[in-house]
Amino acid sequence: METSKTVSESGINLEMIFVGRSNVGKSSLLKELFGAKVKVGKRPGVTLRPTHVLVSDFLITDMPGFGFMSGVKDRKQDIVKDKTVHYIEDNAERIKIGVLVIDGPSFPEIVDRWDSRDQIPIDVEMFDFLREIGIDTIVAANKMDKVKADEHDELLDEVAVRLGLEPPWQNWKHIIAPISAKKGELKALKGLLRDRLHEMKRDDLFKYI
Repeated sequence: METSKTVSESGINLEMIFVGRSNVGKSSLLKELFGAKVKVGKRPGVTLRPTHVLVSDFLITDMPGFGFMSGVKDRKQDIVKDKTVHYIEDNAERIKIGVLVIDGPSFPEIVDRWDSRDQIPIDVEMFDFLREIGIDTIVAANKMDKVKADEHDELLDEVAVRLGLEPPWQNWKHIIAPISAKKGELKALKGLLRDRLHEMKRDDLFKYI
């Protein structure tokens, strides 16, 4: 595990970040993907600052969950969100891949709830923000084990619509990856990550995924 100070001084030019609403399973996903020793907990908001894992010259960063955090005051939640945005902006040049982790089954309902209050859903805002600053963004639709197999396509179409992507979702398989971190079903995401690394001529990093 690398400290923030060590990371900032090491001249790393390739970083992948994991972002998402609190308690969508980001840390659990990293543990499944990389065997990373990151904090994992059921209580939302366990991660309050970026957690870094360095493999070779490849930096993997688990960003603090945004939105509701149990036991954390609203003001601090805003500060965490602002710091997340600033971190991404400050390191945008080396952040080549952004993985937005969402709770697949709950995502359409959450987005609609925000829309009904005339507010931009924070997940959608983050998706647009990452893409606007030029970070190649993958959406990992987690917890798909909670959805019946014959209902996957319908749900993922709804996810695509909420992200501003024209359905069917299969047109966006290079962006949307249905997964279940809990069940270890990560094939779609691993495939997209390897595709990105291959495009960067970094097949040497495959062994870490």
